[in-house]
Amino acid sequence: MIRLAVRCRAEHAERVLAELLELVPNGVEEERGDDWVEFALYGAPGEVPAVPELEATAGAGLVRVSASEVPDDWGDRWRDFHEPILVADRIWVRPSWAPHAAGDAVDVVVEPGQAFGTGAHATTRLCLELLVDAAAGGTANCPLADLGTGSGVLAICAAKLGWAPVAAYDHEPAALEAAAANAAANGIELDLRRVNLREELPRCSGAVVANLTAPLLLEVAGRLAERQAPPLLVCSGLLAREADEVAEAFRGAGLGERERRSAGDWAALSLRRV
Repeated sequence: MIRLAVRCRAEHAERVLAELLELVPNGVEEERGDDWVEFALYGAPGEVPAVPELEATAGAGLVRVSASEVPDDWGDRWRDFHEPILVADRIWVRPSWAPHAAGDAVDVVVEPGQAFGTGAHATTRLCLELLVDAAAGGTANCPLADLGTGSGVLAICAAKLGWAPVAAYDHEPAALEAAAANAAANGIELDLRRVNLREELPRCSGAVVANLTAPLLLEVAGRLAERQAPPLLVCSGLLAREADEVAEAFRGAGLGERERRSAGDWAALSLRRV
C-alpha cells in the first residue's frame, strides 16, 4: 500500500482539495500545520494518481509531493483514525465497527474510505449542526436535495431527521455507489442521481443542503436566481473568509442568511427564503 501526500500552502488548500477530489472521489486524509495543509491518498502501486498529475493539481500552492510505503498492518491501524462522533447531542455518526448510539441519539453508519464525507470533517459537522437546528425548528416537513452527496452522510441524516423524500446528487459514480451502500446500511431510501453541478442544477422544490466548494456554491446561487428559492438552504465547504461573498450571492437568489457557524478555517450558512 502506498501513501501519496500533497502538501500545499494553506491559502491554496481549498482549491487543491477541490481538484484532488476530481482525481480521487473516494476522499483524502487531511492534516494541517501552521502554514500548510497536507492531503494524502492511499492505494496499491499503480492505483494512485501519477505524481505529475498531483503537481499540476497543486500548482503555485505546491510545497511538496511525497510517497511512502504503508506498514502491512495499515488495515487495522486505519480504523484508529475513524472514531464515532456526536453532533449537536443528536446525531451519532459511526463506522460499522463502532458501538451503536446511546440514549436518544440518531444512529448513522458511514463506512470510511468509500467516498468523501464521514462526518468527521468540520464542513460536514457544521452542516449537520444546522440541519439538527432546522429540524428542531419544525422545517423537516418537505423534500430535501443533497447537492454533492459524497458518502451520502448528509442525505441519510436528513432522512433520519424527518425530511422526505430525500434526493442525493453527485457527479462521481463511486460516490453514488458509496451513498447507496451507506443508505442501505441505515435502512434509508435515497433518490440517487448523477449530476454535474458545474453544468446543471437539479430541481430543488424543498430544502437543500450543499457541502461544496465556494466556487461551486456561487454557481448554484446563480442558477437558483433563475427560479424560486427553496425554503431552506444549508451550505458549507467554504472558508470563513469566503462566507460573505457566498451569502451575498444567495441573497441575490432570494435567500437570506439566518445563521453562520465556523470551525477553524471553515464556515457554514443557514439561509431561508425571503
